[in-house]
Amino acid sequence: MVKVWWCFSFAFILIRVFIGAVYGDNVTYDGRSLIIDGQHKILFSGSIHYPRSTPQMWPNLIAKAKEGGLDVIQTYVFWNLHEPQQGQYDFRGMRNIVRFIKEIQAQGLYVTLRIGPYIESECTYGGLPLWLHDIPGIVFRSDNEQFKFHMQRFTAKIVNLMKSANLFASQGGPIILSQIENEYGNVEGAFHEKGLSYIRWAAQMAVGLQTGVPWVMCKQDNAPDPVINTCNGMQCGKTFKGPNSPNKPSLWTENWTSFYQVFGEVPYIRSAEDIAYNVALFIAKRGSYVNYYMYHGGTNFDRIASAFVVTAYYDEAPLDEYGLVREPKWGHLKELHEAIKSCSNSLLYGTQTSFSLGTQQNAYVFRRSSIECAAFLENTEDRSVTIQFQNIPYQLPPNSISILPDCKNVAFNTAKVRAQNARAMKSQLQFNSAEKWKVYREAIPSFADTSLRANTLLDQISTAKDTSDYLWYTFRLYDNSANAQSILSAYSHGHVLHAFVNGNLVGSKHGSHKNVSFVMENKLNLISGMNNISFLSATVGLPNSGAYLEGRVAGLRSLKVQGRDFTNQAWGYQVGLLGEKLQIYTASGSSKVKWESFLSSTKPLTWYKTTFDAPVGNDPVVLNLGSMGKGYTWVNGQGIGRYWVSFHTPQGTPSQKWYHIPRSLLKSTGNLLVLLEEETGNPLGITLDTVYITSQ
Repeated sequence: MVKVWWCFSFAFILIRVFIGAVYGDNVTYDGRSLIIDGQHKILFSGSIHYPRSTPQMWPNLIAKAKEGGLDVIQTYVFWNLHEPQQGQYDFRGMRNIVRFIKEIQAQGLYVTLRIGPYIESECTYGGLPLWLHDIPGIVFRSDNEQFKFHMQRFTAKIVNLMKSANLFASQGGPIILSQIENEYGNVEGAFHEKGLSYIRWAAQMAVGLQTGVPWVMCKQDNAPDPVINTCNGMQCGKTFKGPNSPNKPSLWTENWTSFYQVFGEVPYIRSAEDIAYNVALFIAKRGSYVNYYMYHGGTNFDRIASAFVVTAYYDEAPLDEYGLVREPKWGHLKELHEAIKSCSNSLLYGTQTSFSLGTQQNAYVFRRSSIECAAFLENTEDRSVTIQFQNIPYQLPPNSISILPDCKNVAFNTAKVRAQNARAMKSQLQFNSAEKWKVYREAIPSFADTSLRANTLLDQISTAKDTSDYLWYTFRLYDNSANAQSILSAYSHGHVLHAFVNGNLVGSKHGSHKNVSFVMENKLNLISGMNNISFLSATVGLPNSGAYLEGRVAGLRSLKVQGRDFTNQAWGYQVGLLGEKLQIYTASGSSKVKWESFLSSTKPLTWYKTTFDAPVGNDPVVLNLGSMGKGYTWVNGQGIGRYWVSFHTPQGTPSQKWYHIPRSLLKSTGNLLVLLEEETGNPLGITLDTVYITSQ
């Protein structure tokens, strides 16, 4: 009897390991939807990333998401922020993911945790910590033992952190879904057989961690059972091939509410009508979970943004960068959610039929009984049409879907927008007094000033190791020709290059998001004798996507002067700027250098500092940097992000000139503002503004 009981118990344990780990006590799924506490659910979700806002902002953001009809908050986990150095973890402040999830739980919402730990997310290096790059033999996101070891270690770290706080639904917590990997289908083919074996390993590894909730893989048509394959994009009602098993539900993990913006380009504007139309179509085709990416984008603080991505992230989302409601998106989607939820029983338990109502008109009907019925009436034409449904005429606006929760009365049409508002900025303080500014000129290092040497041009990513955007390349050139004017030709693989000869700037050039590489050609006036030539190479975030990310390079790649190749000769290097090393943007570090009075003349590579008082009230605070060129901003020691006002869009305007300073970073008086200006921007034109919403 003891042996029988032991065998039965062991068999039960195996079942729990291989089945119960995904089909948890509180969250299961079938071909229709996720099932939470025994109830099928149609769920609306929104992405809000904890490090792109402050802990003080989290409660209000979550409350507005809930008011907008969301059931779930979705977030990535940022490996590079949590383990910046191998084995050294940081879960403080904006990195306090447990606090963030507990706040979501306190407001009665669920959580989808996208662990990755590769996340892309327009995050530098795709969210991977740079120290991975230096592990011998590593190949990211492949069936590579070194990468798999560290990936599993960090994934287990996060899972155990969640378990210790009882945050999985199987423990009574809010986390109902977890994600492993991220859009791997985009790169799987590049790894050939190691791609398929890796994705199988990743799924098995994740399930083995026994979270008690289902796992998903987005853009992964071959997601191994029991992991659910999900859709990302703007039209998943049209593009999604569907679950790869009849026992899996149809989930949409990223419905892009706009698109990320890069320096030199204008923001992508996606209409509320288009978002609502595609959500309604997805639900009409038996979708049961829709996540808006992003619902609130927030701010790419410090150096978190990937290559060329602006500091404001998804500002066109239903909640803008500052957490203010953007209409009509927020209100229109709220009405959509209400209409769909009002007939959720019919949608979840009714029998679906679809049929044509005209040449470009369709009906999707869910009938549960003679009484319970819901219908979605679709018009794909660019003109308004009148159709007959159940012997009743309905007028359908162009490119729209009408939702009839009772198969009779229209509760919502995706093309009919009611709510509108606009956003405005009000100047509160002008920094136009030269007496209030102090300046510090960054030294231009020569070859003799450097201690790091190599007889070739080094890769900037491998050398700077993401500790700074900047790497100095220096060398010495002896010239005794009668004609001291020469032609310099420098090839760079991104992103920005400033050339100095004997301490004087002789040229600058940069690439773009679409083409990071460029050639700088400039005339040089050399002195007779020894010349010190220094290049400051600047990255604007690291690449974040694509196969073999560990092999990407940046910085100066080759150099010729008057046709002579100087690529492989003695070079001296300095990682970062002296002001960065001394942290002169902080109150303590500021005293380590001698600041001088500002005489209104601007020069490249200049640090500026001043102090200011916080504006009264609660409106969001921003810096208008429209008078500046390119650089970086700190307030009270906190990096606000990169600015690049001089990189204009094709329309001749900056991609971004307002930069968010969260209220929680400010004191009532004496706030320290420090800027590093690479070019010749004028700080006297900076203003401190507040943001408010106006009705239209």
